[in-house]
Amino acid sequence: MPADSIAAVRSLRPTRAEIRLSAVRKNLQKLKSTAAPARLLFVVKANAYGHGAIELTRLAEREKLAWGFGVSSVEEGLALRAAGIVSPALVLGSLYPFESFVEAINADLMVTVASLDAARKVIDAARKLGALAVCHIKLETGMGRIGARKPSALKIYDELSASDAVSVAGMYTHLSSADTDPQYTKEQLGFFDETAAELTARGARGLILHAANSCAAMNYPESRRDMVRCGIAAYGLAEGFEPALSLKTSIVFIKNVRERACVSYNKSFRADRPMKIATIPVGYGDGYIRRFSNRADVLIGGLRCRVLGNVTMDMTMVDVTAVKDAAVGSEAVLLGRQGEQEVTAQELADLADTITYEIVTLISARVPRVYVE
Repeated sequence: MPADSIAAVRSLRPTRAEIRLSAVRKNLQKLKSTAAPARLLFVVKANAYGHGAIELTRLAEREKLAWGFGVSSVEEGLALRAAGIVSPALVLGSLYPFESFVEAINADLMVTVASLDAARKVIDAARKLGALAVCHIKLETGMGRIGARKPSALKIYDELSASDAVSVAGMYTHLSSADTDPQYTKEQLGFFDETAAELTARGARGLILHAANSCAAMNYPESRRDMVRCGIAAYGLAEGFEPALSLKTSIVFIKNVRERACVSYNKSFRADRPMKIATIPVGYGDGYIRRFSNRADVLIGGLRCRVLGNVTMDMTMVDVTAVKDAAVGSEAVLLGRQGEQEVTAQELADLADTITYEIVTLISARVPRVYVE
């Protein structure tokens, strides 16, 4: 089947995620201005938090909205290169197996080094290729995920800087609690400064030092250093920024039910009166999780309409009794604004006892991303 035919088939179902490029642009401009003179690394891992990494990196590169991009894996970096993205790209994850250093170096991706073993492997890979590997050392200051403590980080620097096959371009850490614990954040920055000072004493010059995520970049000016790594704010899911993504679909079926009629699996809702119920073609297979069953609201006709019964894999039922003009084809907004009403990612996160990051990254690949200005 021709590619354009496949694309047409994929767009037949009305369920889609709409991403407003104007919002992403505005958010990146605000972050870039706030961070200056520090550089902005636009974090686009997990398909740009569900917003579509290729389209958004193209936007940011074309309009010079960011210095470079942060990805979680070599595969994500390779996807950007295959799409024609040439800006600096840093793989923020710990690379394993170590053979993946070869692919990264070939694609001109900057790599994270967080252990002495990794340092030796990246040197070997660069020598075999006859190419220069560009590395950032990851320092552990209290996140407890990946990274080297100060003594190990200094040994890693010594190992890497002694090789002409490697350029040590930066050092970074991750602030675990910038949104909840100012004291801990300051302690982490203190550990970071100690290590940076010792690297300087060893002769390190021109390193890109970076620690700030979105929250730290906006609230801790001292954390901005030479670069900030911003993701969630760029997508408008932090206070003071404009949400870019809406999840929309259309009603595909309407039925009238009698009092005491049951709806969805396990009779998970029973009508307490005659009701008009709409079925919309979106479910947990699209990332609209079962936790929203009988709890979340969907916007239809400018009104909040409660989800009824268990969310199923492909379909969800909604109470449209109060929506006079509800009909097959009527728009339904599961995340975003319709008229004066809005369902926010934070609202859905609260219902699911999670965070906004999870709400948007869970939107599955079978939901088309549609980009609008």
